[in-house]
Amino acid sequence: MNPLLQYLLVERAKNKLKGNSRNQKIGKRQLVKEIRSGQVELIHALKEALFIAIGVFSAGFGLQGFLLPNQFIDGGVTGVSLLIQVITEFPLGLLLVVINIPFLILGAKTIGQKFAIKSIFAILSLALVVHFVAYPIITSDKLLIAVFGGFFLGLGIGMAMRGGSVIDGTEVLAIYLSRRWHLTVGDVLLMINLIIFSAGAYLLSMEVALYAILTYLVAAKTVNYVVDGVEEYIGVTIIYPKNEEIRRMLITKMGRACTVYKGEGGYGQLNGKPISTNIIYTVMTRLELARLSTEIDKIDKKAFVVMGVVKDIKGGMIKKKPLK
Repeated sequence: MNPLLQYLLVERAKNKLKGNSRNQKIGKRQLVKEIRSGQVELIHALKEALFIAIGVFSAGFGLQGFLLPNQFIDGGVTGVSLLIQVITEFPLGLLLVVINIPFLILGAKTIGQKFAIKSIFAILSLALVVHFVAYPIITSDKLLIAVFGGFFLGLGIGMAMRGGSVIDGTEVLAIYLSRRWHLTVGDVLLMINLIIFSAGAYLLSMEVALYAILTYLVAAKTVNYVVDGVEEYIGVTIIYPKNEEIRRMLITKMGRACTVYKGEGGYGQLNGKPISTNIIYTVMTRLELARLSTEIDKIDKKAFVVMGVVKDIKGGMIKKKPLK
């Protein structure tokens, strides 16, 4: 490890433990654990930043290389920004920031401040990329523009989600309204985009609106491919000897309920009997998985974790608890 980076991690750990210890002596084991925790946070933060950077440049390529030069529109905040830009010739980068502001405020209250901060960074980066980076215009064929413009835009949105952020605030609004109206996030997004496409048909032309629908469908499918859908819950099963530490982490840090099963190991044995173990099961959204992975790695990178898409969910605490 780089000596400067190691020094910074050690100093961070000491300062954090001093703030929590209340004049108690800091043990070596505590210090090592906190240094390792900081190292894990740094690695995951860099990984998430890389995902967001790829997403920003991919979305910028879809906008500047395909959609914007040919006066195409898409759904969501990006579609509204493109529509206003086509009509008024207002700078697209500025529109992306201004229109996303209310959704980011809602995201800070609904999902969490860390999510909102990363989303602000992603949206500002996209605005700068769109304004300053000169992407080549790839084609003037309308079908290719709709398909590949939607693909690169969807890839950008999906990669930003993998990094724990969004570059289009309508996903945040859809999550919020789905809880209030008891609809799926996909249904809410469809209603929002129907309004945008209807405005595009009225202000521009029916042909532009039809191509916009095709662009949106391609982008939506690409997002689903990259992140398995923002509207889907993920069931997480964790099998690990220090299950009590993970259980406390889920409840105190993640703010999630969990269920503990009694199980037996199928491979190893102790005194001729299967080794008993606890199995933890919890459900959360795709946007929380990046943070969950970070917290589990802080405890032990070798913890056995199984994740699966949950198609539907009913009852319990999951829909009543905010994302934090």
